[in-house]
Amino acid sequence: MQERQWIAARRSELDALAEELAKQLQEVQAERDELAIAERVLNRLAEQVRADAGAVAPVSVKVAGRAVLLIPHRSDAADEGTLPGDYRKILAIVREADGPVQVRAVGERPRKRRPAPASCSGPPPGSPPTASSSNAY
Repeated sequence: MQERQWIAARRSELDALAEELAKQLQEVQAERDELAIAERVLNRLAEQVRADAGAVAPVSVKVAGRAVLLIPHRSDAADEGTLPGDYRKILAIVREADGPVQVRAVGERPRKRRPAPASCSGPPPGSPPTASSSNAY
């Protein structure tokens, strides 16, 4: 008789364990389904962000024969290599200074000038006026 009681008790324990495991399995499957949905949503959002980033990319135009950005593209990147060239030049000027730098000092820093095209006449911009050029007005 003891064996039958032990078997009945053990079956009861296993039935309770099976019910508990079935409940846990349902909870796990529900969580997996939610995670799959979250993954799809994140993928769609990432695609939208990539599409928006392409649509908002900075536009380059020519000003005085030089390509410039109308509005620099803004990002959270901390790397200065992602900055436009003019911004990197400003950073270099500020780093070379001993203390605070005024905007005027950045603008007055000598730049490498390109030779003027042959069709241009007169002194290069920024050069001191000459006697012939001062009488033009």
